[in-house]
Amino acid sequence: MNIELSEKEFRRLLDMVYIGNWILNSARGEDRFADYDHLQEKLFALCSKNGMNALATSWMGHVFPSQAYEDGGIHEAIADYEDAVFYNILAEELARRDLGLTDSDPEDYTELTARMEEYLSEFDKNGLDTISIDNM
Repeated sequence: MNIELSEKEFRRLLDMVYIGNWILNSARGEDRFADYDHLQEKLFALCSKNGMNALATSWMGHVFPSQAYEDGGIHEAIADYEDAVFYNILAEELARRDLGLTDSDPEDYTELTARMEEYLSEFDKNGLDTISIDNM
């Protein structure tokens, strides 16, 4: 299979593959999905053939994203995603608790959504500063 990409498209593909592999593998320790690591390596190996040497580095016969690539803002994008997911999950879990929906789904999501929006608004204003846990 051949795919023709512009330099900008290839750079975006590198970002997408890196982010996807990070989400799939970063918390797995030694139990990584090796096929995703292999695909990432394969794509980053193409950097040297496409004038993007600064984005990849070789070590012990393998190609990895370079320190310059990793320091170039990709982890900030991942952190933004992680924050959004964290706050959305927390808002939904708290709203479900408040409405007694821990083991079920509502017939009408209006009330759940409204309660979630209240929590998200609070998190936007104060982060976790106003969250407390009794007896701790």
